Amino acid sequence: MIKDQPSATANRVALRRAAHQLWDSPRVFDDPIALKIIDPEEAAELARSRPSEPAPDRRLRALLVARSRYAEDQLAEAVARGVTQYVVLGAGLDTFAYRNSFDGLRVFEVDHPATQAWKRMRLKVGEVSLPASLTFAPVDFERETLARGLRHAGFRADQPAFFSWLGVTPYLARETVLQTLQCIISICSRNGVAFDYMVPRSSLSPSHRQALDDLANRVAVLGEPFVGFFDSKALVRELKKMGFSHIEDLRSREINARYFSHRTDGLHVGGAGRLMSAHG
Repeated sequence: MIKDQPSATANRVALRRAAHQLWDSPRVFDDPIALKIIDPEEAAELARSRPSEPAPDRRLRALLVARSRYAEDQLAEAVARGVTQYVVLGAGLDTFAYRNSFDGLRVFEVDHPATQAWKRMRLKVGEVSLPASLTFAPVDFERETLARGLRHAGFRADQPAFFSWLGVTPYLARETVLQTLQCIISICSRNGVAFDYMVPRSSLSPSHRQALDDLANRVAVLGEPFVGFFDSKALVRELKKMGFSHIEDLRSREINARYFSHRTDGLHVGGAGRLMSAHG
């Protein structure tokens, strides 16, 4: 992101989640706050008309809603294991905290201060109230570590937590991604995480390479270029070395089987995106 400015890609992601609520049936990810948190004029435009869209844009929307659904599915399993803390890393315009139905679950939204200020303005405009279970944890990673930022927000390091980390790893260097995952499991050995990542361009088919190139060019123009790619097997090995013992890695085929089977509208994912979860 551009220094001291909110994330431009966070807005684009929120627009696609909102479009899913209006354009796709059945919904993979049901989010009644999605249309309230985006700009009212943009919400009205989505409701007025559905433009013809190229296949790569539809596949991208499918991936964005699938990853949100996946993270919240994994969270539900973590809560069933006794987890009472949920950390949304790079929260952007994520809306879980305002839909939280789990009694006793504390939610920490971690993001850059500029993005959080922008989000709070959006929540106010959309008349979305802040629940008592939510804590904002503004962290500028150039000046503060994740562990320290969470500690200042009242996070309990002696109790297990679940982390979601969506739409962030492609914008970070490989070493930064691995350091963050190591931090999560180092805080508490029972912590868990769900995140998405991208595989290298060289591993894709020609059509998926083109779709990745087009998307990469668009986000680069916004000042948020892709820099981080991971080989799936190598990433699993790294997680095991860190101490994660339960790891799930979903490719496009598995994502489609889980969330997009038996649809009549053809909505499905494809390309470089993968979903992964792990816990100790």
